[in-house]
Amino acid sequence: MPQAVTIRIANDAARRDRSVERDVVYPYELPLRLWHWVNAAAILVLGITGYFIGTGTEVTPGEASDNFLFGYVRFAHFSAGYVLAIGFLLRIYLALVGNSHARQIFYVPIWRRCFWSELWRAVRWYALLAAEPEKHLGHNPLAQLAMFFMFTLTTVFMIVTGFALYAQGSGNDSWQYKLCGWVFAIWPNSQDVHTWHRLGMWVIVCFALVHIYAAIWEDVMSRRSSISSLISGEREFRD
Repeated sequence: MPQAVTIRIANDAARRDRSVERDVVYPYELPLRLWHWVNAAAILVLGITGYFIGTGTEVTPGEASDNFLFGYVRFAHFSAGYVLAIGFLLRIYLALVGNSHARQIFYVPIWRRCFWSELWRAVRWYALLAAEPEKHLGHNPLAQLAMFFMFTLTTVFMIVTGFALYAQGSGNDSWQYKLCGWVFAIWPNSQDVHTWHRLGMWVIVCFALVHIYAAIWEDVMSRRSSISSLISGEREFRD
């Protein structure tokens, strides 16, 4: 929908006193950008510490009472897990009070015919079968699809299973068990929950790698600012 994009660029440039000739829009507001980078840091810590929790750390020399390495690893993992969960709740709030771009990761408009046609054009663009990409103010349909299924749903799964495993240490009277203890009705063996939780970690790792690659791709190939947009909030369509 090039006409709608052009109109939005002109309106947004006038509102922010930007040059219309620069083709600049402001899709990502400051709270959304702050959440993105804090969430990325939390996922990085969770991925590294979660890997060591699953595989174990090297044996440290000396008395066990003098070493607390694994305890520090678990503490960092639990702390980052709380940051991820609280941040996700705030992200839901931002989706309710923010602009339309703040809601994109929470739904996929599969009921719209134009979504499928734009999805196909995005697939052709990434497959190097299209000469020019379509202009999208926020995520393109392919990115929106990946964000919803690989990030949003997986993050919910990781939060629920993570707090269920945490409840094994905090006890059956804890709020973690009351909210997430039903997970053990599905997988009575806690090792199964550990396995699925670890699988979820690898899904998010794969998503993060593709996400970073696609952001760099968009910056270079589509002439549309992508990485800098999540720093300044501005998206520029370059000639």
